[in-house]
Amino acid sequence: MDTYGLIGFPLKHSFSAKFFTEKFEREKIDAEYLNFEIEDVHEIRRVILFHQHLRGINVTIPYKEKIIPFLQEISPEAEKIGAVNVIRVERKPGDMYFYRMTGHNTDYVGFRDSLAPMLNPAIHRKALVLGTGGASKAVVQALDDMNIDWLYVSRTPGKKRLTYEMLSQEILSSYHLIVNASPVGTFPHSDTCPDIPYQFLTPGHLLYDLVYNPEETLFLKKGKERGALIKNGKEMLEIQACAAWKIWNP
Repeated sequence: MDTYGLIGFPLKHSFSAKFFTEKFEREKIDAEYLNFEIEDVHEIRRVILFHQHLRGINVTIPYKEKIIPFLQEISPEAEKIGAVNVIRVERKPGDMYFYRMTGHNTDYVGFRDSLAPMLNPAIHRKALVLGTGGASKAVVQALDDMNIDWLYVSRTPGKKRLTYEMLSQEILSSYHLIVNASPVGTFPHSDTCPDIPYQFLTPGHLLYDLVYNPEETLFLKKGKERGALIKNGKEMLEIQACAAWKIWNP
């Protein structure tokens, strides 16, 4: 039986496990999907060696960047983005110690294809990206390719980066697309949200949250209350999961 899985820490709730388990049952695929909650990225070697039928891995927080030095190969799109969320595992028959891991990024296509239908080119020309982790790298690459100017927002200032304290009515009047690429608001911390001035949001704003659990985060609720268009990360995850399956089974 082929094995697929997810590495990350912590793994309180896994979209991938539910998605692929249901897919295997529905399509009569003889495979299993396991969660590998590892506290240190070096444990990836143990995961690979102890699961000899492992063919594919999804990667989530906090390892999308940390996993790269452990890979034997990285696809051009993942190298350009600087983050990996899908790994294809290849083995040599009869040699349990030989394996080859190739990193890919499907967050990019998931975000791009789920966001595109919601965009109004006349309004959504500039974006604020909340968070600077691995997921945000795919987000800003997609924004670049869609000709949308962007700035990061984080706790510390830097190049192309604002702090949350710097957000003002003037800035929000220019940046009508706001993407939460941080884990803030994820279950079980559903009573939290990114610290932005929600009172300056308008019906012209689009709020996109990569978080999918809960389906309507406090970030999205606050945007909805101001009339903004909102979207969570569920469709993005579905698109990227389908792309991952094609990488594992070309």
